[in-house]
Amino acid sequence: MNTTGRIFRLTTFGESHGEAIGGVVDGMPAGIPIDMDFIQQELNRRRPGQSSITTARNEADQVELLSGVFEGKSTGCPIGFIVRNTNQHSNDYDNMRQLFRPSHADYTYTQKYGLRDHRGGGRSSARITISRCVAGALAKLALRQIGIQVTAYTSQVGDIALENDYRQYDLSITESNAIRCPDQQKAQEMIELIQQVKAEGDTIGGIITCVIKGCPVGLGEPEFGKLHAQLGAAMLSINAVKGFEYGAGFAGVTQRGSEQNDVFTIGHDSAVTTKTNHSGGIQGGISNGQDIFFRVAFKPVATLLREQDTIDINNQPTKLTAKGRHDACVLPRAVPVVEAMAAITILDAYLVNKAVI
Repeated sequence: MNTTGRIFRLTTFGESHGEAIGGVVDGMPAGIPIDMDFIQQELNRRRPGQSSITTARNEADQVELLSGVFEGKSTGCPIGFIVRNTNQHSNDYDNMRQLFRPSHADYTYTQKYGLRDHRGGGRSSARITISRCVAGALAKLALRQIGIQVTAYTSQVGDIALENDYRQYDLSITESNAIRCPDQQKAQEMIELIQQVKAEGDTIGGIITCVIKGCPVGLGEPEFGKLHAQLGAAMLSINAVKGFEYGAGFAGVTQRGSEQNDVFTIGHDSAVTTKTNHSGGIQGGISNGQDIFFRVAFKPVATLLREQDTIDINNQPTKLTAKGRHDACVLPRAVPVVEAMAAITILDAYLVNKAVI
């Protein structure tokens, strides 16, 4: 399953230490202006080496579009693209060739396929999310045409969390700090925590919140294609994701139905709206026109720069001390990946809805 989507479809290829990461986007609507600066900017938000709290791997992550674009607009044909790997330090992983790293895909890949690429995790590496960000940027360009905007931000690192929901923050300042948090004071606390954890050779996780504005009523299906199920599957396919909740989520179980129900009313423009949005913009698996918002939980990065117990390929106990350049916290670079997968999912659902109608 290297392909996602029904009409707007992404197929990816590549490994962490191979020649390139790339993919093919099919189903891109024709006539969409292709802003290469914007696409590159989206990759720059994900790229390594962008701050002191991210991995030091120095990759330009320069995207090359190979097809599907003519005179600055999408043609409706498949858009092929590659991003070449230029700064691999494969020797950093030589001591892992015979070992299974704790909480990585090493063991499961070996059992499933009979072999594995030990260099940075190969196909299981988070570097593969480059392809998602390219496709997500293309999806965002298409969504612009219909007034849909996708914004994500870091809302928690460790036990440091934002205390209010997204409506209480200016999300336009999210990119103003290294952790991508719209609360400057909390952002500094998060950064200091990551720096402390990194100095200890350890890692830490957190939560990313995503908000989708301008989504029309009617996206999603009433049974197995529920919109929140599609978004959940997209988010849970991202490396290191351990949880997904939308709307009031798990916190809502402490309330009663009389507190949770989103009462319908008529807005100032005579349109149907709701007084609250505990449903997170989705009811019965179908978008209701309100903001869609959800949260994605990321585990601590599994690679620790300290000694750990493990076993080797002969099932013998041994010790592992990882080398190389790794993130102490994946959150800053995962924000654009969450946005990308949300944009891909929403555009695909929009195109499916148009096809059904």
